Amino acid sequence: MDKLEICGGRPLHGKINISGAKNAALPALFACLLTEEPCHLTNVPQLRDIHSALAVLRAMGVHCETNDGSLKIQAAKLHTHEAPYTLVKTMRASILALGPLLARFGQAIVSLPGGFAIGARPVNAHIEGLTRMGATIEVKDGNIVANAERLRGAHLVLPMPTVTGTENLMMAAALADGETIIENAAREPEITDLAIFLNSMGANITGLNSNLLRIRGTKKLSGASHTVVSDRIEAGTYLCATAACGGDVELVGANAEHLQNLLNKLETAGATLAPSSNNIRIVMSSRPQATDAETAPYPGFPTDLQAQWMAVNSVADGTAIIVENVFENRFMHAPELTRMGANIELKRNTAIVRGVDILKGAPLMATDLRASASLVIAGLAAQDTTLIDRVYHLDRGYERMEHKLSVLGAKTRRCG
Repeated sequence: MDKLEICGGRPLHGKINISGAKNAALPALFACLLTEEPCHLTNVPQLRDIHSALAVLRAMGVHCETNDGSLKIQAAKLHTHEAPYTLVKTMRASILALGPLLARFGQAIVSLPGGFAIGARPVNAHIEGLTRMGATIEVKDGNIVANAERLRGAHLVLPMPTVTGTENLMMAAALADGETIIENAAREPEITDLAIFLNSMGANITGLNSNLLRIRGTKKLSGASHTVVSDRIEAGTYLCATAACGGDVELVGANAEHLQNLLNKLETAGATLAPSSNNIRIVMSSRPQATDAETAPYPGFPTDLQAQWMAVNSVADGTAIIVENVFENRFMHAPELTRMGANIELKRNTAIVRGVDILKGAPLMATDLRASASLVIAGLAAQDTTLIDRVYHLDRGYERMEHKLSVLGAKTRRCG
């Protein structure tokens, strides 16, 4: 099992490219199930989760061609409408096959997703929404078994703004009879990116960037080409790394509009930022100042950057309060940070982080994707050597992280 060795204590300097967003590429892949015509996707990151999604599609009979970040997907004929547990057990995004399969083929069997232990993340909103659209759904032997002669539009009010729930229902509604309204829809940029792709396929979706979506269904969608939006979480991770280590870094392709909440926090912490239309430059010339954060659905502070922000505040001047409101079990990185000398006190969904002058390298264990990133940031800022085990989590969401860090002057090495 791979480990990542980091020799810390070096400021970061240089320029790197931000990859396409995993959380935009995955729903786009499953959206290709909505048409029999070929779809072309570019700026697709080469990640473990993308490879897993392609395996799911290929198992159904979808033709998938890959070429260095470009994909050609054609779901002309499927020999099964099932996404089996053996393929979806480690990737929750496979639930996104449910809506497209049901809308186009009238049937779907999707194993209840597995994923990683950062909270229950129930699929109730998916099931209840599709049921209101006319589907018959039962959960049987760990599978969601769904059938519908043809979905019909409905007025849906989500109990909370769930990202995958919004995406699944939006894709299903694109081929439903009549109009679907989704109230309290999630507003993440990745949802807007999916809507843009669907509209290029012939869908009629309005209300982009808002919490009220209107989808007028059509009988058939066509193939289309789409460039995946850049990954705001990857960009945010490298911004946090620079804030913790110091330095001067330019992120090419990063969209500042998608990161405004984090950028505000970074400025409060002492960073100098120079965002432009297609990149962000950060200069950090002093120790960060402790800065509170409270996670919330977009445009609030992202839960996917909470762990990284905790790593920054572990070496900050002062005390920060970090509140996790999205997932109930997302502080598993905190005990690992304390092994490095961080001073973190946990009280239910709140972390009190008292910054220390120095973190010390230590052997660490990654528990999930974003926790892994927080440990990398801490290792970069720490004295001596940090060895992080189970870094396969990183490969789910960060493309060539060791290479990009080495470009910025970090000393990292992957080892067995």
